[in-house]
Amino acid sequence: MKKQQLILIGSGFILLLLIYFWGNTMPPKKPQAAAEQAGTAATKKMDASVIIAAARQKLPAAQQAYITKLESSVVRGDVKDQQIRVYRQLAVFWKDSAHFFEPYAYYTAAAAKLENSEKSLTFAARQFLNELQGTNQPAIKQWMADEAKDLFEKALIINPANDSSVIGLGSCYIFGSTAASGQEIMTGIQKILQVAKRDSTNMYAQLMLGVGGVISGQLDKAIERLTRVAQKEPENLEAIFMLAEAYERKGDNTKAVYWYGTGKKYISSPQMVKEIDEKIKSFK
Repeated sequence: MKKQQLILIGSGFILLLLIYFWGNTMPPKKPQAAAEQAGTAATKKMDASVIIAAARQKLPAAQQAYITKLESSVVRGDVKDQQIRVYRQLAVFWKDSAHFFEPYAYYTAAAAKLENSEKSLTFAARQFLNELQGTNQPAIKQWMADEAKDLFEKALIINPANDSSVIGLGSCYIFGSTAASGQEIMTGIQKILQVAKRDSTNMYAQLMLGVGGVISGQLDKAIERLTRVAQKEPENLEAIFMLAEAYERKGDNTKAVYWYGTGKKYISSPQMVKEIDEKIKSFK
C-alpha cells in the first residue's frame, strides 16, 4: 500500500516503503500531474469530468481523437452492452497507453456499475482503494473514497455476507479521512469490527483495524492487532512496518528498531535496505 503518509501517519518513511511494495504499478508522474491540475481547479467536491478533462489535455492530438471516437461509438441497439464495451476500451487506453490512473479507474467503475456483478464491482472498488491509500490531494482523495464506497456498497447489496467487501468499505472511511475527520476513521473501524467480532481469525480485518488504530492514535490496540497479524503472517510487510511505526510513535525505539530490522529481512531492493538502515541509525 502506498502513500499519503500511510494516511496521516507521521514519519513519511512508512510512506516510502509502502509506495515501493504496494503502490500503483502505473507510472506515477503523469497521474500525479493530472490529479494536481484537477485538484487545483476543483472545489471541495471533485467531479470526474474535471479529472478526465485535466488528463485529456496532456494527451497528443491523435490520442484525443481516439478517445472522442470511442466516446461517440455507442449507437442504437443494445446500448448497455455497447457502453460496457466502450468503457472497458477507454479504461484499457488510459491504463496501458496514456498511463493515467484516475480516468482508468473511473471507466473501470463505470463499466462495473453497468454490469452490476459482485466480481466487477469489487475489482473496481479495490482499484480506487489501493490508490486512495497514498493520494495527497484532498479533493482527489475524497472522490476516490466516495467512488470506492459506492462500489463496495453495490457489491454488498448483491452479497451482504462478503466480509472482504465489508472490510474494504470500512477501509475507505479510514483511508479517505483527513486530519479533521476523526469520525470518518471511527466509522470505518466500526464497520471492520463487525467482521472481527464474528471472525477473530480474519487477518485482513485485524490488519485494517491495526492501521486504523495507528491513524487514530490508539497505539496499544493497534500494536496488539498488528502483532497478531505479524505472528500469523510473518512475511506481511504491511503489518511489520506498521508495527515499527506504531512503536516509534509510542516512543519505544527498541521495539521500533526490532520491527524495522525484521521487515528488512524480506526486502531485496538495496535502495530500500539502505533507507531502512538509515532509519534504524536515527534511533541510536
